[in-house]
Amino acid sequence: MASAGWARFAHRFGQYYRNSTFWRPPRMPKREWMFIPFGGSPPLRHKSFRNEQELRHFLSERAMHSCFYSTAYWQKPYEMKMDEKLWQGADLIFDLDGDHLPGVTDRDFPAMLDVIRDQAHSLWHDFLSPEFGFKEDFLQVTFSGHRGFHLHYRDPSLFHLDSEARRELVSHIRGEGVDVQGGLTRFNDVRANGWTKRIRTQIPTLIDKLVQIAERNDNSAAIMKELHLGLKENLQREGKPGKGPVSIQKLADMFLHEERRESVANGQISRLGANQGLFLDMVKSDASIVLGAAGETDEVVTIDVRRQIRWPTSLHGKTGMRVTEFPLHRLDADGSNPFDALNEAFVFGTDKSVDVEIVVDDAILRFGQDHHDVSAGDRLHVSESAATFLNLKGWAKMV
Repeated sequence: MASAGWARFAHRFGQYYRNSTFWRPPRMPKREWMFIPFGGSPPLRHKSFRNEQELRHFLSERAMHSCFYSTAYWQKPYEMKMDEKLWQGADLIFDLDGDHLPGVTDRDFPAMLDVIRDQAHSLWHDFLSPEFGFKEDFLQVTFSGHRGFHLHYRDPSLFHLDSEARRELVSHIRGEGVDVQGGLTRFNDVRANGWTKRIRTQIPTLIDKLVQIAERNDNSAAIMKELHLGLKENLQREGKPGKGPVSIQKLADMFLHEERRESVANGQISRLGANQGLFLDMVKSDASIVLGAAGETDEVVTIDVRRQIRWPTSLHGKTGMRVTEFPLHRLDADGSNPFDALNEAFVFGTDKSVDVEIVVDDAILRFGQDHHDVSAGDRLHVSESAATFLNLKGWAKMV
């Protein structure tokens, strides 16, 4: 692991598991569990537990870096061979992770979490609820403990959806095959949801980004990179030929014309002439929701009916932050009480008692109400929670 002196953190993780209140997954005896120990040992799989007491006893014997449980229900979760476990269904999981968003970096950790929280909010309110009829009664929302959020959906009528059915769901959310031109026919329908709503609300945002590129301001290079990466990924998924920065720059320059800019913002895309297609592809890529990929298979987590997901209650071994459950309404950044992971997911206290030295350049951090803009060589006096985060991330060392 990246951090040195892992035994210190293993000891503190062990103390946490001996004393914390455990969240029990529904149908717990039918879940397979997987654990990653501290110290680089191989993962421990094919575990099953009948209740929280058995799980606590297991965790009290050996501190774990990370804890996962299966989204699937198995008749025999303890069997070593997957074919002998006998699959009985699986939760629907939507994994939103900052690691997969073009132009987003965890070196500005607070801003990254804000972006992903907004994506999770949009996923539910723009797609899952209005378009697919998903009910909040079956939903569990969690902070992943690191770079994102998980939506767990447990409607028994959907447990037996196979990977292909789940893939269709994901393809629509990601905008694969979506007819953006067709969506413009309802451009002024404020009651429209799903992709029509996202197209309508995203066009002004995209125009603003393109204007900044055209004006070649301080942020133009970063915005160009973000838009190009998103467009490239979307075009590749749909099997379309790629478009490079030169094409994007030509399109951007068209928006220096104020009248054209206002016309396009009102849905008159024809004002862009031969660049209409590129603009609409960019609207789609900029408005799409990026769901996390499932490891080496590059399948999104939602599609994988045998997937393991981080256990709410557990600590993330790369941050020391708790995988934390919270109500759906707290995904709303404009609500009265938005969820704040950097204030609520730390478990090792807030008293400043530890000195650390930063070993990376250009990182923006926040621990509770304490903000830091740091570079290599900077020294901070921080809480144990903050020191654990920085060390496990490999961003600092103890001094």
